[in-house]
Amino acid sequence: MGIDYGTKFLELRKKNKLSQKDLANIAEIGQTTISDIEAGKKSPNAITIEKICSALNVTLTEFFAEERPQLEPELRRLVDTARKLSPEQIEYLQKLLESISKD
Repeated sequence: MGIDYGTKFLELRKKNKLSQKDLANIAEIGQTTISDIEAGKKSPNAITIEKICSALNVTLTEFFAEERPQLEPELRRLVDTARKLSPEQIEYLQKLLESISKD
């Protein structure tokens, strides 16, 4: 599944309290282009993505970074601890967790 440019740009534009016309002027691209991208009628090219991101004060890295849901603190501790284990220990832990969860 590809990135939904229109939805991401729309969210960022609203977060920045900009109209499509404002964004188009700052990014120096046509308002119709902004409208078509947000409506999903058109996919932006690399230059357009860069211009829109720049106008929205978002780096390309930030724009393309996948949002990862945060783990609850208890699960985060478990994952952090598991990362320190050897492959054999991880296998034992996996078996233990599976046996515990078979209630």
